[in-house]
Amino acid sequence: MKRLYRKLLDSLNINGRDFAVFLLALLLAFSIWLIHNLSLRYNDYLTVGVVAHCNIDGHSEVSANRTEVIARCRTTGYNVINSDLRGRRRVVDIDFKPSEMRHKEGDMFYVLSSDLQEYAHIFFGDDVTVEYFVSDTLFFRFPYEDHKRVPVHPMYSVSYRTQYMSDGELEFEPDTVTIYGDPYRLENIDKVYTEPIKYSDLTEDVQGVASIEKIKGVRISATEIHYSLDVTRYVEVKTSVPVKAVNVPARKEMLVYPSNVEVTLKCVFPLLSDPLEGLDFQVDYKEFQSSISGKCTVKPASLPRGVIGYDIRPAVVGCFIEE
Repeated sequence: MKRLYRKLLDSLNINGRDFAVFLLALLLAFSIWLIHNLSLRYNDYLTVGVVAHCNIDGHSEVSANRTEVIARCRTTGYNVINSDLRGRRRVVDIDFKPSEMRHKEGDMFYVLSSDLQEYAHIFFGDDVTVEYFVSDTLFFRFPYEDHKRVPVHPMYSVSYRTQYMSDGELEFEPDTVTIYGDPYRLENIDKVYTEPIKYSDLTEDVQGVASIEKIKGVRISATEIHYSLDVTRYVEVKTSVPVKAVNVPARKEMLVYPSNVEVTLKCVFPLLSDPLEGLDFQVDYKEFQSSISGKCTVKPASLPRGVIGYDIRPAVVGCFIEE
């Protein structure tokens, strides 16, 4: 064999070193040809397995099955070969929106191909253009889970600079969530809490995001809340007003002592109207009937525009009935 090899080289007038260079050049040329062809774009059918994630009330968050997405794509030869090598072993997890997951029956849900385009880069990669999906409908099974709906309780501590206060309560959403888990865990949970929300010396509106605290062994349908708190500047207006009795039966008269109370109104700054106009504070005969001590709480019939808070002294007055 060696003699034949040597005679071939001698007849071609090629020494061993030249032949090695020739083989190296041939290998290099083949590599360049291969790289060039693999970098070109081709049309082919790509397949990937999909496991769905979705927050559906009363059901598991993750689908119990996986389904295949088949699409005709335009991509490089690299991606075509890579897809063929991995075949159907590749599985991706997709977080579908609840609005995209349509209910078929029982614990079966489905997604239409018209909703898949925005997930194309997750299915096949960024360097792939999907021409159309062969898979018209993807079916997923989300098993039933024990669950219940509970309110969200925001944990917050807020302080304000002098002459500033909140204009209403802390607003947040979602205000309720669905919790999932074993029945013995769920029966002892009647609310969920957020992480502490702390602000001090406030002079302006605030808003933000707060995480919902996790509970061991329990899944919560939301992980955070969005909150906002309106803050306004105020001025104080003090006055003395008479207290009226309302809902008193005919032929009866309810006397109030003291008949006047000191009221401090907290009004939005600047004042746009007279906060004392139409001011009316009262006690209710119905409350007097259920009171053992004969005392009633003074309350405003209504608050003038721009009044966001008030303080009454005394807040509770004595009441007496005259026939």
